[in-house]
Amino acid sequence: MGKFFLVVFTCLMVLGGCFREKIPPVTRKDLFTIAIGKQEDQIDLFNLEGERSNRKTDIAMRDGLLYISNGNGGKIVRYNSYGDLLFMIYDEETNPPPLTLRRNHENQGMVTRWAYGYPLREPGIIAVDSRKHLYVEDRVPEGQDQFDGKNKALLDRWVLHFDIDGRFVKYLGQEGVGGTPFPPIIGIYTSSHDELAVLCRLPSGWNIYWFDISGTLRYLIQLKNDAIPIPPDRDLVFPFVNTLCVSPDERKLYLKVDYYRDTYDASTNTRSGSEPDSSVIWIMNVENGRYERTIEVPFYESPVTQNNRKLTENMFYSMLGVIENSKIFLYFPVEGGYSILILSSESQEQRRGFIRVDNEELEFNTFNLSSEGILSALLATDREARMVWWRTDELIGDISS
Repeated sequence: MGKFFLVVFTCLMVLGGCFREKIPPVTRKDLFTIAIGKQEDQIDLFNLEGERSNRKTDIAMRDGLLYISNGNGGKIVRYNSYGDLLFMIYDEETNPPPLTLRRNHENQGMVTRWAYGYPLREPGIIAVDSRKHLYVEDRVPEGQDQFDGKNKALLDRWVLHFDIDGRFVKYLGQEGVGGTPFPPIIGIYTSSHDELAVLCRLPSGWNIYWFDISGTLRYLIQLKNDAIPIPPDRDLVFPFVNTLCVSPDERKLYLKVDYYRDTYDASTNTRSGSEPDSSVIWIMNVENGRYERTIEVPFYESPVTQNNRKLTENMFYSMLGVIENSKIFLYFPVEGGYSILILSSESQEQRRGFIRVDNEELEFNTFNLSSEGILSALLATDREARMVWWRTDELIGDISS
């Protein structure tokens, strides 16, 4: 299951105010901590000035194992839920030799904790399939990038494939194994059939590449900026694409579009701004490129005070991901954490919950939603990174599928 990065925007926290819905909290389990640094059992999140690196750090969780792709550190690691480091793939030019892991362990007998050297450059988004094979975004070697003049995009990313032990298998480009580098990658997803979807952002829109288990390109969906769907009953609205996600158990693409409407000054009849109109999730069949159905997303109702009056302001949820049986997770940042909304694509039922994220953990956070609905996160302070999870799958209950 892929994931999206969740960045806590100050403006949203202000709009959320010092208010939290009276919704049930989801029990948080703090699994283990990772020190900040460059050793094999540490994570490198900050540059020399102590600021967040612009290179990506991402996580994935599968069957209780946690995977971290650390772009600034040039490595990929796997932990169990107790915090035991099991293996590491690392760039030997930017990392010190591991002290506790057996290196390149072939033909060295039974080894339970090991490390492989690989020339990683900027590992980023990571996904894990049912075989526990890894798919990791990385920057191509210097001189192998290209410029796509037609789409005005730099092609400098590929997806590296590693087996269950962390050994390199192959790399994927746009056409499949050994193909042309991708434009900027915004998401990588694996399916229950071990198919792979790679989502890319272009100035003109989005490309979604869908590969089978062998790495052969099966489908290419091109979604243009000027072709974002608008419901036929909405007049004079303009769309904004919030999130694209992929289903883990169907060949379906979920597109959340927020719609805005112009506002006008009543006294002058001139445009004064815009306001939220509605939010819709469009579900596309990847095999034929057609939208099959839509889901209306309710607003997050945020209380505000204006002229000593208590009012409610309509705010958009963001889409976190999709899990098995077409359940959709959405979130909104509030004081002390996030408000979670779970919708079923087949019914009007919904569930709500609250997950706690402490203020000191806002230096950096990235989340992963498993196909079963377990939410994991790497939350960083200026001293350490914390691996946590919430059993958000328990919120699903008996929502109809």
